[in-house]
Amino acid sequence: MTRYRHLLQQVRDFGRYSSDEEAERVLDAVLSVLGSQLTGDERRDLAAVLPERARAVLTAQIPLPRPVAAPAFVETLAHTLGTSLTTARWDASSVLAALTTLTDAPLTDRLLAHLPRGYALLFGRADLAAA
Repeated sequence: MTRYRHLLQQVRDFGRYSSDEEAERVLDAVLSVLGSQLTGDERRDLAAVLPERARAVLTAQIPLPRPVAAPAFVETLAHTLGTSLTTARWDASSVLAALTTLTDAPLTDRLLAHLPRGYALLFGRADLAAA
């Protein structure tokens, strides 16, 4: 199985999507929105672990000057996919959790440190505040 097919299968399983086409549509949308959020080493290092087709979607986006908050990320995704916020949150989590199977923990930690607070839950991690 190619790396892309494996990633697509992960997204389909995590999101419980009924077809590869649906999983691919969600994967492309999340990577597109995520590509507008990441810059620098984090963007480069995530792109390096992605299969070629997924990398192309991520890197085709021009990054914003600074990433938006997690709720705005979900809103943008909902608009892109034409879905509700609840569905977009599910879609984002399905893809971002699948991405963590390709990255090591230090890279995921760096991605979360680069993004505003609130993204950890979308990546399937606890969002703990410092005491």
